[in-house]
Amino acid sequence: MEHQTDRYLGARAVAGPRLDGSLGHRALPARLVVCQILVMTLLVCLTGTGHAQVMGEEAELDRLRTKAEEAMGNDDAEGAAMSMGRAALMAGQLAKRQADPTRQRTFKASEHLYRSQEHGYRAVALFRRAGGELPASAGVCGSLQLAELELRHAQTTLDQSNQAENTDSLSPRLKALQQTTDDWTIVLGSMQAEFHCPS
Repeated sequence: MEHQTDRYLGARAVAGPRLDGSLGHRALPARLVVCQILVMTLLVCLTGTGHAQVMGEEAELDRLRTKAEEAMGNDDAEGAAMSMGRAALMAGQLAKRQADPTRQRTFKASEHLYRSQEHGYRAVALFRRAGGELPASAGVCGSLQLAELELRHAQTTLDQSNQAENTDSLSPRLKALQQTTDDWTIVLGSMQAEFHCPS
């Protein structure tokens, strides 16, 4: 587990702040482990919500999301951001073509959530590229602010869906989206705190 968490944000240590004598950089704080574990949990949850029988564009949407998850698992935050951006674009296109308002809101909420994750993954990539020193740069914090904005849009759209529909009869895709949004909210909040970004 320690090896996996080290890979997520490129941390050289997870035991707490200390000076790395060879490089002169401060190691990331131990609390970052919490954020890293949450992200790994989120990736496992997302992997388990695949829809085996969906076809066409919905299947491609799920494939892009899975590709982003695999990229993060392989320590490729930039690749994950690109795949999630494509998934967001496809979700937006699907939303426009839906006649059913519930399905339209589901794909619109997906678009916002995927944009949020795209910005979050891009923040991780920028943080690594900058050497992983705290506090994070304005670019990293700016990406996280964009991620938070898109997440709020996703939450608002999901709230509209929940008000319009009977909660017991929500589609599996909408239920999975709600859970993923809740998990991502926790992860994003942890990232903002650990990168020392202003609220």
